[in-house]
Amino acid sequence: MTSRGTAARRRVSTASATVMAALTLGACVPGDHRGQSGDPSQPPPGSRAGAGPTANTDPLAECPASGVRIRSTGGDAAMGLRALGLELVNCGAHPYQLDGYPVLHVFDEAREPVMLRVVNGAKEITSGFDQPPRQVTLAAGERATAVVLWRNLVTDSTVVATNGEFLTVAPAAGQPAEEVDPDGPIDLGNTGRIGVSAWKKADPSTPVPTRPAPPPAPSAVPSSVSPPDSRL
Repeated sequence: MTSRGTAARRRVSTASATVMAALTLGACVPGDHRGQSGDPSQPPPGSRAGAGPTANTDPLAECPASGVRIRSTGGDAAMGLRALGLELVNCGAHPYQLDGYPVLHVFDEAREPVMLRVVNGAKEITSGFDQPPRQVTLAAGERATAVVLWRNLVTDSTVVATNGEFLTVAPAAGQPAEEVDPDGPIDLGNTGRIGVSAWKKADPSTPVPTRPAPPPAPSAVPSSVSPPDSRL
């Protein structure tokens, strides 16, 4: 065999090895990992499957078929009282009417419904959110707000505390619900209830909030509790 023929065969062998390596690397490109840890395959009921934003997509760019978009504006916690702001935007081209309370559904980490009682007006949870509902008409681009409230309170050590991980909100009964970010666990303790205020039209001049207004400060310390002795 001549040296020229040997060199040619070596070039062919090297090219074949390069092609095989490229094919092997191509087979290792990550595919669809839905169902693995950290990426649940089933969204909570009421959410829009496949509607999550991509890296090049504005999450507020698309308007649902309902003509409104619901999101949370962040949570606040004080003295065991939790408050989560809600915002509804009329992203459609026609006026949208509201007259009542948001409809809430809470789900656990396994995306199973959490059995609880929704208190309209939240009067059993705290004061300051009991204004009755009024008819609200939102023109295109206008907003309405509400607040979800609960207490992380354990009153009976024999009852297991409840934690929700997912939250869906509908504008009213019978309307499509959207999944919103609860900004942390919905730690209900063993109260078995969650409250929500009525929809209220947002002032157009008010900037879009990033967090809800803090809940009212707790009332004074009950008289049955003695203040600490300053001499200690």
